[in-house]
Amino acid sequence: MCDSYETSNREGLLKTIPVHQAVGMVLAHDITEIRPGEFKGRAFKKGHIIKDSDIEHLLRLGKEHLFVLNIGEDELHENDAAYQLANALMGEGVEAGGEPKEGKINIVASRDGLLKVDYKRLKEFNMLGEVMCATLHNNTLVKKGQVVAGTRAIPLIVKKEVVEEAVRRVRNKKGSPKNQSFFGVEKGSPKNQRFNGPESSGGVIEVRPLRRPRAGVVITGSEVYYGRIKDAFAPIIKKKIDAFGGEIIGLYYAPDDAEFIESRLRELIEAGADLLITTGGMSVDPDDVTRFAIRNLGVREMHYGSAVLPGAMFLVAYIENQYSEPGGQNLESEDYKPLTQHSTLKTQNSKLIPLLGIPACGMYHRTTIFDLVLPRILAGEHIGREELAEMGHGGLCLNCKECRYPVCPFGK
Repeated sequence: MCDSYETSNREGLLKTIPVHQAVGMVLAHDITEIRPGEFKGRAFKKGHIIKDSDIEHLLRLGKEHLFVLNIGEDELHENDAAYQLANALMGEGVEAGGEPKEGKINIVASRDGLLKVDYKRLKEFNMLGEVMCATLHNNTLVKKGQVVAGTRAIPLIVKKEVVEEAVRRVRNKKGSPKNQSFFGVEKGSPKNQRFNGPESSGGVIEVRPLRRPRAGVVITGSEVYYGRIKDAFAPIIKKKIDAFGGEIIGLYYAPDDAEFIESRLRELIEAGADLLITTGGMSVDPDDVTRFAIRNLGVREMHYGSAVLPGAMFLVAYIENQYSEPGGQNLESEDYKPLTQHSTLKTQNSKLIPLLGIPACGMYHRTTIFDLVLPRILAGEHIGREELAEMGHGGLCLNCKECRYPVCPFGK
């Protein structure tokens, strides 16, 4: 293992050399060129491999001596190491954000979606000490082109063996030969480096695409069903489904009657819903029967209660879909309240339909557990008891006067 490696420092690596003797060596600093009225900027950048054709140009810039790096056969320049590290860390849905700058290279989202970080392997990677990678939080919604991570070797010159060990840790290949090399490119010039892409990576950092849901909604509560109070849930759910490009294919209002609720849910499944949402009826009052109606559907699994506030009485269940294609059932009835016109949004058919039961807090709080779970469901994740329990760390909303979610610690 490489835990005991000492960091390579500049002593003995950096030296001054006549420009005519510098061919093939690595430039240790940027060199600026100024042409009055024409140009002012970088003519040569740190890490450049000096060629014969560069000598005359350097002399015109007044550079008769240069600071160069003496890199051994068992060492890498920080820029070269950055390519290797990024390539190992990248999974599907991410890509390199250009060339390294000062040894650091960014990893960016190549599509919109949900950022997933294998933080256990990331920790193992960072435990080496001579390499690092910093990411956004796991389960962050990101846009194409957004920076999601940055990685680099910390010293200017790093041992190849250290980088190999870092690559090995994130690829998690058991039984890899100790002397196996991951370097098959020419040393020194970043332009000669090439990313192998996600097929050869360990997928420590990836962005998963989100499907566009066809949601069926049942809003429960006799007080709403009989018109004693005005419903506040429907516009909230519509807004949150619209944010993912989805549609609500049917919405029912139901009294506190388990059989009635069960029937409406079955009709929504037959109509082609690939996501079911119920609201209310999740507490311990005698009239709160929603979860019993859900159980009567013959769910594959059901988990009631989460370690998140607001959202402790949240429910997630999975129902077997008996309809491989949307049934197209006409939901016109006095209970059906269409929220959107029919669209041609496409979604993947699944044998299991997730059902999310939102407690009453969903009406009063802008951000709840529903906002934490919905993107993960749409990314194809299974949310069970373990996942609901893990959300307790960071699962306390601060109830800020001005909600800035997701730029806040909630759900992180």
